[in-house]
Amino acid sequence: MSKEPLPSSLDDSPQFQEETSLQKFRRRLKEEPLIPLGCAATCYALYRAYRSMKVGDSVEMNRMFRARIYAQGFTLFAVVAGGMYYKVERTQRREFDQAVEERHSQEKRDAWLRELEIRDKEDRDWRERHAAIEAAAKEAGKKPSPPDAARSAIEASEEKSVGVLDAVKLLWSRQ
Repeated sequence: MSKEPLPSSLDDSPQFQEETSLQKFRRRLKEEPLIPLGCAATCYALYRAYRSMKVGDSVEMNRMFRARIYAQGFTLFAVVAGGMYYKVERTQRREFDQAVEERHSQEKRDAWLRELEIRDKEDRDWRERHAAIEAAAKEAGKKPSPPDAARSAIEASEEKSVGVLDAVKLLWSRQ
């Protein structure tokens, strides 16, 4: 597979590179630190409200439930504001991911075609060797040996066979 970078308009920006899920989590945490902060505040308010409910302090419990609502509102605001602020970068990231996926699919297709070419070459080499053996047997006046059992089961010896690569090319041309 090629080690060359994918040419695109994102080459100038080193922040757009393939990343693991942990790297993505860290990057998103750095981009939008207010969202985890709001989630933590919401959880803390719920915890304090639960403890107040266990103790029986209804004033503190109501205060913590209100704090939970404010913390959830803050988190929602952080999500919306961050979404608007990072909209362009997320679009670029999505385009980069699509380009990477296209590159991977193209590399897979190229590897598949190389494999087909190798098989086609092996098939042609076998036919040449088989034809040479038959010609040598005819010259020596001997009866040619029967063809391979696998080859004879697939095709009749009188018919000219189409190679694997030729068959694939024929299928592609029909589409």
